[in-house]
Amino acid sequence: MTGLVPLAEMGTQGLWLGLLVLLRVGAALFALPGLGESWVPARLRLVLALLLSAAILPAVTATLPTGSPTLALLLRALATETVAGLFLGVMLRLFVFALQTAGTIAAQATSLSQLLGTAAADPMPALGHVLSVAALALLMATGFHVKAAGYLILSYDILPPLALPDPAILAQVSRAEVSRAFALAFSLAAPFVILSALYNLTLGFINKAMPQLMVAFVGAPVITFGAVALMALVAPTLLAVWLAQVDHFLSAPFR
Repeated sequence: MTGLVPLAEMGTQGLWLGLLVLLRVGAALFALPGLGESWVPARLRLVLALLLSAAILPAVTATLPTGSPTLALLLRALATETVAGLFLGVMLRLFVFALQTAGTIAAQATSLSQLLGTAAADPMPALGHVLSVAALALLMATGFHVKAAGYLILSYDILPPLALPDPAILAQVSRAEVSRAFALAFSLAAPFVILSALYNLTLGFINKAMPQLMVAFVGAPVITFGAVALMALVAPTLLAVWLAQVDHFLSAPFR
């Protein structure tokens, strides 16, 4: 019977380390693009969290604490690892928000904000919905689950386990990432803003030359067709630029 004691201790230690990883992975998965969407069933997300934790555990075992689990350590892990996981997931979710913001800017600039409809949980213009769905599909097709596992492994060097992150550092990093997300959104929406400026400038010249002409009624179909055609032309480039930014962030987080 005494020979089973070391085996039981090894099993307890393994379960404890697995729980530490699961707390961070589960919290991050709640906000990760694609894997953490509201339309993904909760049971599937639980299975994904367990699988990701099992894949990550061997790579981060050396960074995890090797003490005996206690109630105090468990409470500390619930606080620190959950905060770290949510922070990591939200920072990556900002790239989806950037794409949705770009779609909203483009739709407002080209008078397409009321075109068609959307079945998404969050209301957004059709352009933003199309870009978001296409981006998530592209992300999944390029092996996002593998990249997400690598991102979470790298996070243990940035946010050590059982260490409460400094709120000042989190605020500084969050501000920088939000600024980068808005800059990316404006960059992606730039072609549509330029089209809108040219359209309004042209309408101004036409209205000056022919004041009796109802330029708004004449120009509405033109801007609608032009925006849809521009969307078809630049969407592959926009998605490629967005994916490159996501890949760069996943390979070198917060740099």
